[in-house]
Amino acid sequence: MEYRKLGRTDLDVSALCLGTMTWGEQNSESEGHAQIERAKASGINFIDTAEMYPVPPRAETYSKTEQIIGSYFKQRGDRADWILASKIAGPGNGISHIRDGQLKFNRQHMVAALDASLKRLQTDWIDLYQLHWPERPTNFFGQLDYKHKDVEFTPLEETLEVLDEQVKAGKIRHIGLSNETPWGTMKFLQLAESRGWPRAVSIQNPYNLLNRSFEVGLAEVAIREQCGLLAYSPLAFGMLSGKYEGGARPAGARISLFSRFARYTNPQSEAACSRYVALAREHGLDPAQMALAFVTAQPFVTSNIIGATSLAQLDSNLASAELKLSEEVLAAIEAIHKAQPNPAP
Repeated sequence: MEYRKLGRTDLDVSALCLGTMTWGEQNSESEGHAQIERAKASGINFIDTAEMYPVPPRAETYSKTEQIIGSYFKQRGDRADWILASKIAGPGNGISHIRDGQLKFNRQHMVAALDASLKRLQTDWIDLYQLHWPERPTNFFGQLDYKHKDVEFTPLEETLEVLDEQVKAGKIRHIGLSNETPWGTMKFLQLAESRGWPRAVSIQNPYNLLNRSFEVGLAEVAIREQCGLLAYSPLAFGMLSGKYEGGARPAGARISLFSRFARYTNPQSEAACSRYVALAREHGLDPAQMALAFVTAQPFVTSNIIGATSLAQLDSNLASAELKLSEEVLAAIEAIHKAQPNPAP
């Protein structure tokens, strides 16, 4: 397993990160624990979760994912072996069951969310605490164009000041952003440097063969500012694995189960996806492993967040760490991308 620096910190994180958002919905506690053990055996030392997990977010399952990770730490006693990341939920996104749905990145909500996560995770600290998506209205979750809305939101200064307090209290080590824009990323970095507050060490945004919009405005920021990408949805909800080819909807698969996850199923995406899957098979590659290897190899990526609902899926995803794509395959990927760029941002 390859390890990379997390921002400008002294932490080395595995190039693959274990994603957890199915635990408590599609996966049981024992299955979650088994995935952690398998990931650790492969060299992964980085695990990512969030207070709103599992997905889709429901009051009935709220916070179960963090609880599963916490029970693992309690049973195994290996918390110090892990770089643990979690996130505070922002407003909207169909969530009304967390803090009465009035979600803010102000002192009240930040402290309440962090303390609750620490309790569920059964740990005294979180290594990377992230803002799951902006509180302000902007373009994320599939929206490419920015349409300005004059809406009040918690000043970024207040958010960073509270995070600084939590770092000094020892509850978190570093901070990160998620679903953020170039303006938001640079503004957080500028404020941190001018005020002596914690500097964002990463940005967790979607990135995959069907959605390379990160390259447009954020890739340069990630490299020059050492605020690398933690790539989520690297398989586009499993579309790039080939299991949904021809309109197939396998039983138990995420897109089959939940209508919410339609981001990568428009006709343009399905057409492009079929070309990527065919390319992989033409070269004797597993489509999912090809898609993952492409993401992991990008110079602006710190870690690629893989998720699975079975150990067989996890093993396949883990094997992608050993795959280096040929120049021929990379050229073919670029040709498909140019013909149909970002069909599912």
